[in-house]
Amino acid sequence: MWIQRFIILLLLTTSLFANKDIKPKKIFNANGDVEDMVFNNNLLYVGTTSGEVNLFTLTNTKPIWSIKIPKIKDFTQETINAKIYSIDALSFDSKILFVSEGVGGYRDVWLFNGNKLEKIISSTQKLFIKKAKFVNHSTILLGLLSNQHILYDFKKKKILYTIQPTTSSFSNFTLSEDKKLFVTTDESGEVRIVNTLNGKIIKVFNQINLDRVFSLDFKKGVILTAGQDRRVGVYTQTEHYALNFEFLIYSASLNHNASLAGIAYNENNDIAVYNLLTKSKIFNLIGSKSTITAILFLKDNEIIASSEDKKINLWSIK
Repeated sequence: MWIQRFIILLLLTTSLFANKDIKPKKIFNANGDVEDMVFNNNLLYVGTTSGEVNLFTLTNTKPIWSIKIPKIKDFTQETINAKIYSIDALSFDSKILFVSEGVGGYRDVWLFNGNKLEKIISSTQKLFIKKAKFVNHSTILLGLLSNQHILYDFKKKKILYTIQPTTSSFSNFTLSEDKKLFVTTDESGEVRIVNTLNGKIIKVFNQINLDRVFSLDFKKGVILTAGQDRRVGVYTQTEHYALNFEFLIYSASLNHNASLAGIAYNENNDIAVYNLLTKSKIFNLIGSKSTITAILFLKDNEIIASSEDKKINLWSIK
């Protein structure tokens, strides 16, 4: 009898949390609308549409330091800020990697090594690069709009391989924690696990999303997808299933052990926190005013999210 009472109490408690709106406990202010961000070694690195990389500590709501890249000319020869589309950081090496808008709509890739800013790939090379991530201290992985993936040694200035899984337009990729694998997706909704070292496709998933996947995450062998078809795909080593919503899913993220997921799920830009073990919603995070661009779990009880404006919200879900 006591077990039944405990289960009823647990269900009631979960239901209560699921219906509770949680407001941000802190709001950070970037110097431009936020396109991407990463959290590394207790520092938040933010790429903006104003052509700036902003660096935050969790105790400062304004940037403690910034990198500003030169403005560019658009197709009409008007001088504009170069949007920063993707950002990454290596804390032990004091390196920052980011992709920016370049001349003619092509992309520049920049490397900051602690005291020097260097353009390691120029828009004159005419590459439509959407995303770049560190693999190690000398190698980066690039994702192009053409759905090509390039492993590039920036110290030797050498392409190690180029693969193109399909001709569908690229959406996103993410690396595993040890960088040995990456997961990539495109407008088809298919998800592929790829060996980072040699570019060989290991496995393809096509059971859930039937349209473009906007974002995805990959932790502890679990893959999470956010789809245009209003479905969040969850692929584990033992099962795969979908969480269905009534709005396009632009962003989703896993916590460190893949037991929780943060999902931007409605037109109000709210974020639902799901317990993936029980497949149930446990928290609802409110306060974002624009479309969510990134969700990060800082800890299991802290979530941060950026959107298409200058505000970055931090919630506590204790």
